[in-house]
Amino acid sequence: MRWVQPRFVSVSLKYAVVERERRFLLASLPKGVTSTKEIVDRYVKGTRLRLREVREPDGIVVPKLSHKVRLSDGLEEVACTNFHLDEPEWEVLRALPARVLRKKRHMLHRDGLVVAVDEHEDGTLVAEIDDRDEPSQPVPEWLDVVEDVRGEERWTGESLAH
Repeated sequence: MRWVQPRFVSVSLKYAVVERERRFLLASLPKGVTSTKEIVDRYVKGTRLRLREVREPDGIVVPKLSHKVRLSDGLEEVACTNFHLDEPEWEVLRALPARVLRKKRHMLHRDGLVVAVDEHEDGTLVAEIDDRDEPSQPVPEWLDVVEDVRGEERWTGESLAH
């Protein structure tokens, strides 16, 4: 059998959630953070798989396996399927070679928007606005945007991973 690996594919969305996010570099962390989680992402080399370890504010750790597929030639629409893992599954998959990204995710719920601000180890702040419900809503002034980086491959988690 010969496999064909297109850059993006037409996929069934039966089990996937379509993510539509705008990304921005920020000068500072906005006021009004409602929660902060620690995240370690492991991008499995040679695949579109990501192992994610989320440490909740109460100390609970949630391990997940994600599969992301672009729905078009851009970065704006991604079909994401998540699987929650138990400890034995996590340990097996964690042994796979991967590029690692560590960050803190600060959540804001303000002016009807849900905004996630990822604070990377080097201090870089990348905000993501979920545009599922309001794709044309203007960027709020309180975000202190330095640069609009949506559609730029270098600002995806996989590209930022070491």
